[in-house]
Amino acid sequence: MRKLSLLAALLAGSAVTTPTFADGHLMIVDEPLELTIQMNHARYPIYEESWPVEQAARELTGIHLINDTVGANMRTDENTGRTEALNLMLASGNIPDIVGSSRIRDFVNQFGPEGAFVPLNDLIEEHAPNIAAYYAERPDIEAAVKAADGQMYYVPYLPDGKYGRAFWIRTDWLDALGLEMPETVDEYEAVLRAFKTQDPNGNGEADEVPFFARQWPELIRLVTLWDGRAHGSDTYHDFLVEDGQVTHGYIGEGYREGVKNLARWYSDGLIDAEIFTRGSSARDFLLSENLGGATHDWFASTGGYNSLSEKIDGFKWEAMLPPASPSGRRIEEHRRILVKPDGWAIGHTNENVVETVKYFDFFFTEEGRRLANFGVEGQHYEMVDGKPVFTEEFLAQGPVNRSLYQAGAQLQARGYFQDYDYEWQWTNEFAKAGIELYEQGDYLIPDFLGVAFTADEQQVYDRTWNSIRDYMLERQQSWILGNGDVEADWDDYLAQLDEMGLQELLAVMQSAYERQYGAK
Repeated sequence: MRKLSLLAALLAGSAVTTPTFADGHLMIVDEPLELTIQMNHARYPIYEESWPVEQAARELTGIHLINDTVGANMRTDENTGRTEALNLMLASGNIPDIVGSSRIRDFVNQFGPEGAFVPLNDLIEEHAPNIAAYYAERPDIEAAVKAADGQMYYVPYLPDGKYGRAFWIRTDWLDALGLEMPETVDEYEAVLRAFKTQDPNGNGEADEVPFFARQWPELIRLVTLWDGRAHGSDTYHDFLVEDGQVTHGYIGEGYREGVKNLARWYSDGLIDAEIFTRGSSARDFLLSENLGGATHDWFASTGGYNSLSEKIDGFKWEAMLPPASPSGRRIEEHRRILVKPDGWAIGHTNENVVETVKYFDFFFTEEGRRLANFGVEGQHYEMVDGKPVFTEEFLAQGPVNRSLYQAGAQLQARGYFQDYDYEWQWTNEFAKAGIELYEQGDYLIPDFLGVAFTADEQQVYDRTWNSIRDYMLERQQSWILGNGDVEADWDDYLAQLDEMGLQELLAVMQSAYERQYGAK
């Protein structure tokens, strides 16, 4: 944290050309000010001072963020990797002025009350009018952000939009086999079975993969087709709330029925044999090789695969409604969560907390929000009829998300309010048609927004949850792969979870939930 001379600031910014902002109404400081930052994320393991967004934010506000990331070379592709980097930072005793990370909420809510991070309630009320106005309109999100002591210790990344993932199916394969779009789980199974046995790709080989997924937990989400629940939010294996009670999907009757049927589907070859190991390449490989028949994945990026029609004659890949369960219920368990456990916080050694919270507030202004979402005007977008529109040159560079990350925009480790229009602009006609299809019904269900623990509650969580989750997942995979029978093993499974402390864990989560949201 150092004050820069004007000459040094200009030299530091000389590598990247930025537009000139004339009126200076967003300027936070009279003289340029450096603030150090730690940032950990799989896509951007450090804060890049050369990002065009950083350069523009510096010129607009006078604040210049300097990378001071501990653990930048650590594995950050999993939640554990990011937590390890944060723990390393804390152990080093060198907490930068700003700490930004995905999955930061539990970390700052644990160590903030102990003095590691600055409480933000009064700072936001007095110096961050745009953040304060947002919370005034969304008290539920403000409640979700608070720690057990009632203080906020981070400013979150706030997604925008309603729909995230959907069911997708090869409708050209349906046409080739004379099949209708499936409406129920039984019809869905019949279609997958036809994909497996009736050679819809027409190559004379039984090589089709009826259902696949880039992330294997999306397979577990299919328990919703038998009235089960899998993930309570867009965080895999999360808890959920039913009728005001915190519980977990992996102990429900519908989950048991779902796993039983998924094991049968796997045994019959309706599910990718490599579902647990193929990984993120599944969508690229199986669709480009004309092998994949159905999945559950994001609207915009998945709809984009219709470009394969240039390579595969007749290729057509469309969203379908969630198949109805045996009870007639249709739900889409995944939605864009209202508030992510990602964002940034102020380290306790920061000597410029007012300027820092004003900088946080900058990203909730019209100009700052646009910068965080769309990048820099003239480089990435132009204003058209008062709205930012990506340039054709920028869109032609490749995946828009990747290009924005490389510019320093759309960073989950920054606290900001996303603008869904950034994604709608590059969402193709197939994805838009799918979203409009989902708009016709009431398929989305509420997310669990998480809880903040007291020190005693945190001890119970830390002592029980990791081992409980690992046991749940071990049994889950074993059942699906045919190593055991979920029906025969169920009572012993529940007993083992109780022995491991599940009921104690659910009790402290219920207490935290009622304290945080006023729920009874």
